[in-house]
Amino acid sequence: MPNTTISVMRKNETRPIRDVIRDCLDDLKIGRTLKEKRIVAQWGHMLGKTVASRTKLVYIKDRTLYVFLTSSVVRSELLMMRQSILDKINEMAGEKIIDSVVIR
Repeated sequence: MPNTTISVMRKNETRPIRDVIRDCLDDLKIGRTLKEKRIVAQWGHMLGKTVASRTKLVYIKDRTLYVFLTSSVVRSELLMMRQSILDKINEMAGEKIIDSVVIR
């Protein structure tokens, strides 16, 4: 039996595991979904305990963040801070994930 070797193509460049994982997530088209889930999970941490305790529901649909609150006072304050919240969320995600914020 002749000595045969299987040729495996390898890239000679080494890359950080972070970049490899990011590429895999992009290939599977789930990177954006994971970022959206992280934004929803971090809502209370980003805006503090007071806002978190008065938040009933947070979700993202069609690049819009929906926030439902139980306090009209907190709602009024967040409405005035809407643009800074949007900027903070997109900065945390590292790209523009959210286009608008709806506070109810």
